[in-house]
Amino acid sequence: MTEPSTRFWWVRHAPVPHGGRIYGQTDVSCDCSDGAVFAGLAQLLPREALWVTSPLRRTHETARAIRSAGLPGPSPIPGPEAEAIAAFAEQNFGEWQGLTYEEARERRAGEYHRFWHAAAFEAPPGGESFVSLLARVARAIESLALVHPGRDIIAVAHGGTIRAALALALGLDPEAALAFAIDNCSMTRIDRLDGPGQGRAWQVVTVNRPPR
Repeated sequence: MTEPSTRFWWVRHAPVPHGGRIYGQTDVSCDCSDGAVFAGLAQLLPREALWVTSPLRRTHETARAIRSAGLPGPSPIPGPEAEAIAAFAEQNFGEWQGLTYEEARERRAGEYHRFWHAAAFEAPPGGESFVSLLARVARAIESLALVHPGRDIIAVAHGGTIRAALALALGLDPEAALAFAIDNCSMTRIDRLDGPGQGRAWQVVTVNRPPR
């Protein structure tokens, strides 16, 4: 059996005190006060890894909290070695950002998706659809795997980003990917397998694992 070539350790950022409002790509901070959560994540994640985040501060804050909780590395907290990848940002909800869930429902004539803010193919006014998010995330993942084959990659990102990674790995219809629960500070591991006779394939090792 071919050994895993590149291992993606996805971590969703810490909780955001959003007051029931859609925040999407709004650059808000997160709550990193529960040290036990980050100590638990530090125990789950590999010691020698490439760190990447999205450009949004809540992923930087979460990465910093994990490293500060005791994960060894080149520095006590992610420094220049933690690359911010624009394509890993959360879905842009456009004019819905800042609205309460009920206000967004009213703008959609009472319609609401059972798992997400909208159906996978629906783009909010001034925003993007989950399908568009999936496309940009998939391109960035493939690029990282090609540039850093055989590495452990810790990617601190967002619920939508991680659902997109799962859709890529499992070949899912975008709408089906929205059914995954991705909790704050959970870990999802997806391995990319390379090898003769097998080509490139993906293996989902764990989804939405809690830190403790």
